[in-house]
Amino acid sequence: MVGLLLSAPVASAFDGSTQAQQPITPPVDVPVVPATRPVDEAFRAGALALRQGETAKGLDALGYAAAQGHPMAQWKLAKIYADGDGVKRDDAKAFTYYSRIANSHADDYPGTAQSRFVANAFVALGSYYLVGIPSAGVKRNPTRARDMYSYAASYFGDADAQYHLGKLYLEGVGGPKDARNAGRWLTLAAQKGQFEAQATLGELLFRGEEGVPRQAARGLMWLTLARDAAARPEDKWVVELHEKVFAEASPDERAMALAYLENWLKTARR
Repeated sequence: MVGLLLSAPVASAFDGSTQAQQPITPPVDVPVVPATRPVDEAFRAGALALRQGETAKGLDALGYAAAQGHPMAQWKLAKIYADGDGVKRDDAKAFTYYSRIANSHADDYPGTAQSRFVANAFVALGSYYLVGIPSAGVKRNPTRARDMYSYAASYFGDADAQYHLGKLYLEGVGGPKDARNAGRWLTLAAQKGQFEAQATLGELLFRGEEGVPRQAARGLMWLTLARDAAARPEDKWVVELHEKVFAEASPDERAMALAYLENWLKTARR
């Protein structure tokens, strides 16, 4: 029986005799299209339905993909419920989906397209732990929030996580206050173009803190970069902070800040 199973399959020839059946292979110039998983199809169908305004259909398809462990579907649903985008806002559901991503994909290789969304899930969880979600039984836990931001900031190098972590160090939330460490994380985020980090770092450098010597011109430079990127209504604080610091700066500090800014822009264009 074993020999029969391992032997080549046979097929009837046109003359009624039998011959070994040769495997069929495509010509070398015909590309082989990889098989598409049903879960990937469900994700694409769900995303398309949402773009076309078919919310119920989109949520159903994404829900299927998310239940099968598709991280992008989980992230998409988490964002929808967190923002109340076409549905009633539900932070408990958003927290659940973000948690599934963090639990299953914490070790994803940094730098990939998917890893950006995994890092974002950690950032979202950190923000939830800062305030808590009573409806989901999630208590406010600033220490846990710092852990979430720290992981995304260090392992994935995520700029938003680095900004939030820097703020927690600066304000002493979730652990001891540490302006020097705050400045380190804020600088990493600011150099990647995270404008909120640029604004926060700018004020820190302009005023100085224990462990962070005052560098007024450098601080004003970062605040100027941040002001130019602040476009949303909720970013008004950045514009106001820049105006305040600019008014306090001396003419020499303003001139030096402009020189720093011009050099930064030249370097950024390379």
